[in-house]
Amino acid sequence: MFSLFFGLWKYIFSKTEFHVLILGIDKAGKTTLLEKLKAQYSNLEGLPPDRIVPTVGLNIGRIEISNTKLVFWDLGGQPGLRSIWEKYYEEAHAVIYVVDAACPSRFEDSKSALEKVLRHQDLQGAPLLILANKQDLAEAVSAEELARYLDLKKLDVRAYTLEAVSAYDGTGIKESVDWLVEVMERSKRTEMLRIRAGVTNPGSG
Repeated sequence: MFSLFFGLWKYIFSKTEFHVLILGIDKAGKTTLLEKLKAQYSNLEGLPPDRIVPTVGLNIGRIEISNTKLVFWDLGGQPGLRSIWEKYYEEAHAVIYVVDAACPSRFEDSKSALEKVLRHQDLQGAPLLILANKQDLAEAVSAEELARYLDLKKLDVRAYTLEAVSAYDGTGIKESVDWLVEVMERSKRTEMLRIRAGVTNPGSG
């Protein structure tokens, strides 16, 4: 009985925790984004961009916004590593998909990787934040241009937005994350994950 009440107390008073995947092909700026998030929200100095190396496997970052905890899983984007992504889909509340907006020659690769992500059953209904990254570079295309290229009309079944950002200087990052938190709090997927967590909770039967 005690464990049941303790579980309830913990649920009511603990902060809501969301798991967010940071995906995208290699060199899109995923780890730079994660380091900037840590610097902006947790007063920890993130790694400077010139010291960030390509991710092989997984980087994890945690931040808190008001009474919400966000756990970010930044996964390597090289072709040989993308098969690992789907191991994390089932637990994810949402996806941040990062695109290098200054490298049009790789848009096709980025688009096909995104389509594969969105087709996966384990990510059904997960809110999607697409970031047109590297807006600090003169050659970066706008969010509107990238949206046209990615043909986002197909995404009507899930909450999504596409924002122009720079993980390097932080432009647009906070607004994008604020949108994501608000959408995750109302998402049917969040409700589904909560119910599933409750069902598998020892002592709930």
